[in-house]
Parts: sequence; C-alpha cells; structure tokens
Amino acid sequence: MLTAYRLLLTAYCFLLSACCHAQPTKEDGELKHKIAQMLMIGFRGMELKPTMTIYNDVKKLGIGGIILFDYDVPSKAYKRNISSPKQLKKLIADLQAVAPVKLLMAIDQEGGKVNRLKVRYGFPPTVSAQYLGKLNSVDTTVKYAVATAKTLSNLGFNLNFAPAVDLNVNPDCPIIGKVERSFSADVDVVVQQATIWLDEQQKQGVMGCIKHFPGHGSSAADTHLGIADVSNSWTEQELAPFRQLIAEGRVDVVMTSHVYNRHLDEKYPATMSKKIITGILRDTLGFTGVVVTDDLAMGALVEHYSFEEILLKAIEAGADVLCLSNNGKIYDDKIATKAVNIIYKAVKQGKITPERIEESYSRIIALREK
Repeated sequence: MLTAYRLLLTAYCFLLSACCHAQPTKEDGELKHKIAQMLMIGFRGMELKPTMTIYNDVKKLGIGGIILFDYDVPSKAYKRNISSPKQLKKLIADLQAVAPVKLLMAIDQEGGKVNRLKVRYGFPPTVSAQYLGKLNSVDTTVKYAVATAKTLSNLGFNLNFAPAVDLNVNPDCPIIGKVERSFSADVDVVVQQATIWLDEQQKQGVMGCIKHFPGHGSSAADTHLGIADVSNSWTEQELAPFRQLIAEGRVDVVMTSHVYNRHLDEKYPATMSKKIITGILRDTLGFTGVVVTDDLAMGALVEHYSFEEILLKAIEAGADVLCLSNNGKIYDDKIATKAVNIIYKAVKQGKITPERIEESYSRIIALREK
C-alpha cells in the first residue's frame, strides 16, 4: 500500500513539474518574434561571423533593425562598424542575408559633425544642417541630399535618422545648436530644408526620420550625459516643424528625445511619456507612422531609471522601435536577448497587453513594406 502511495506521489510530482516547465507554445514564439522586431541593436564588428552574438540576434532571435557607427564610445576608438565603402556594403549585405525578415538598416547621417561616413573612409564630403539653412539655397541642399541618399542606398541602408527638425532656439545648446545640427530658428526654413532631405532620400529608397520630438533645440544640456530640463525654455513653436511635415504626409518615422518638460509631463522625459508620444504626437498631431526612441543608453535615462523601467515605459508611452545602440558607457553583447525577455515577461504578467505589442509590430511591418 505504501509502495502504491509513493508511486502515485511520484507521478503527481512529475506531472506538476511538467506543467511548471511547459514547453513554449506557438503563440509564445510569435510573441517573442514580434517583440524582437521592435528592437534596433548596435554591435561591434567590421564583418559578420556565425560566432558573433549579433549573428544569432538577427538569424534566430529575429531582431527588426541594426544601427551602425564608426566610433565606439565605450572603448573611445574609431573602430566599430565602418572602415570603407566596400567593407560596409558587404557587412550590410551579410546581415540582410541571414535575416529571416528584411532588416531596417539604420544610420545617423546628418552631415557635418554628425557624420558616420567620413571622407577618410572614402565617402563623399558633407556639410552641416546649419550651413545649408544659412545658405538657404534649394539647389545646394538638393545637391547634398541627393549625394547622401545615393550613398546610403548604394551601401544598403534603408533608414536614415535624419533630418533633425529641432529649431535653433538656443545656439549654445551643446547637442544641437553648438554642433550645427539645426537648419535654423525659422520654422519655414527648417520645413523647406527637411522636405528636400525627406523627398530625396525617399527617391533613393531610403526612409527619413525627423527628430528630436518634441524639440531639443532650446535645451542647455546634453541628454547623452544627463537630464536636459527644457521646462523653462521650450515653447509650442518647437512643435511647428513636426506638425507641418506630418500634416503634409511626408513623415514615416519620428524619433523621440529624452528632454524633460514638467509642463508636458510632470514625471517622465519624452521617450517614456505617454502624454507626449501618444497624447501630443499621435492624438494631437495625428502621426500614425513609426515612433523610434533615441538611444536608450543615454545618461538622461540610465542615470535615473532601470533598464526594465526604460523599456516598459517607452512601450507604454507609444514607442514602436526601441533603439539599443550598445554605444553608451557600457557594451552589453546580450542586450537584445535581455530586452526580449524583459518585455515578454511583462506581457505575460499583464504589465503590457499583447495588443500593444501588435500595434507596434503592425506599424513596423507597414514601414518595411514601403
């Protein structure tokens, strides 16, 4: 009798264990795929090898995008992803070749000081947005916009995080005005210049992205380093370029900034703010395209929030693509897997709805089909 009881107890424990360690379902796999598609990852490497984590992130995990740089911030060295046109074109082709779904291949190629494709690597010369805005010559802007768009297209990029449409409210802003990233303080000049860039990129099959929503041009601090509080400097005028370009149907992608404005959201910076992304960008300005975050490794966020809180609040706010450049203070080779697991767990716990993930996934698919 005792033996029979022990057998039943053993069988019960086995069944209980099997239930607790159930194999992932097809729905679980689909959910993780959709989450992975929301990630844009940066990595170290001039060439792609099967032994690299990014290889598996693309092929097996199924991340949706890659962002490339020439400078590696953690090691403070110009040895990241770019050394020559031939090398870069092969790297992009190899990444696309192993991707189950075509990758969003992105770069920050604004020109001037924000220029990953430098002359010393064999790429054409560029000029800053401020240079073009001051000159305000359609022909000159077209010339540089076409050259940039053709270069990106020939290399295999399909998304450029440009143009910046921040108004040059504060010429001493360390991350906008001082480094000549704004076309002008004049809304009409910014819109005209940005329109040329968006149109010429689109002609070459490269999607543009306007940034940094809701406007970074009045700040006195750099969000790479810490909080940039624009509560006393920002005005609604900074929304004007975004409003006009969106209304004209020219915008597929908008990048958020990490600026903090207590008048728009008393608690969170823009990237983590539902009041700003959903409330202003989507509901007020009517933007229905893809919202991508600025790099989530920047000091304005990581100095004040956990990785989990940053990810979940950005998604809750309405962001579709989470930019994890891996090019901040710390390099984390496993960042894509960690992000997928954190978001997946949050969905399973009811912190994020499956419908919210589906929303972003649908927008990303629509963007890719363009």
